[in-house]
Amino acid sequence: MTFSAKVKAEICRDLPSSRCCCTAMCYGMLLYGSVFTPREIRIISASDELFSFMPRLFRRTFGFGFDSISEKRTENARRSFVIRDPGKLSAICERFGYDPERMPVLHVNLGVLEEDHCRISFLKGAFLTGGSVTSPERGYHLELATDHASVSRETHALLGELGFDAREASRKNINLLYFKQSAVIEDLLTLLGAGVSSMDLMSAKIEKGMMNTVNRKVNCDAANVKKSVDAAQAQLRAIRLIQEKSELTALPEKERETARLRLEHPSETTAELARLHDPPVSKSCVNHRLRNIMAAAAALEDQDP
Repeated sequence: MTFSAKVKAEICRDLPSSRCCCTAMCYGMLLYGSVFTPREIRIISASDELFSFMPRLFRRTFGFGFDSISEKRTENARRSFVIRDPGKLSAICERFGYDPERMPVLHVNLGVLEEDHCRISFLKGAFLTGGSVTSPERGYHLELATDHASVSRETHALLGELGFDAREASRKNINLLYFKQSAVIEDLLTLLGAGVSSMDLMSAKIEKGMMNTVNRKVNCDAANVKKSVDAAQAQLRAIRLIQEKSELTALPEKERETARLRLEHPSETTAELARLHDPPVSKSCVNHRLRNIMAAAAALEDQDP
């Protein structure tokens, strides 16, 4: 089950308790469904939860169900919910104040959505038929898609009144409202009644953050190891050059001791090298001696013709 399907299943757990919210939810489904005209209503969905939820919702709201529910077998079984009965279509249009002769373009009739709880139910319906949300493992993206530009603009305003500032876009003549901030998506899922999915998104975000922190630390540690290895190799080359020039005995006694320990322990860190001295010295002391050795090697290289 995809994350979108999980969210929709959670929204479908219970029918709205009030008649007005049932009406608002159906309204969102119709405006964000596939076809809503005076001649036909068609909603297409692959959701198993909607298969049982939507007929019960429409029967509670209007007192009748769909004329047909067909199923087209594809890789993801998609069901088509259809109403063509003129009497049913007339009753639905009348309920929503939709007069195609006066208003050929679909709009959101805010008179049906006077209360906030009805507006939330409307958004639930819109998401069930026209919404999707990306799995949090892949990223953060929630969108509502409809063919109707006016419906999208008016839903944008409705979301804004509820405290959600959606971005607007279009894709192949489809009007989109979308969100990309994880915290906003969490809040919106909670508002839509998908609190468990919202918590799943939060948990995935926390886990992703922890993994990013671990990866940064591993990368930082790897970089530090490489830096230490490169420094040790440079120190070994400098000491061997001094040996080849028979100049090792010319170094001060303390630098000679550090050079000897570096040759005997080529892979040890500076801190570990400091502990090997007798008596042990500080890391800064070893670094100082190694810099003197490197400088002595550089001076010998400059003397070569």
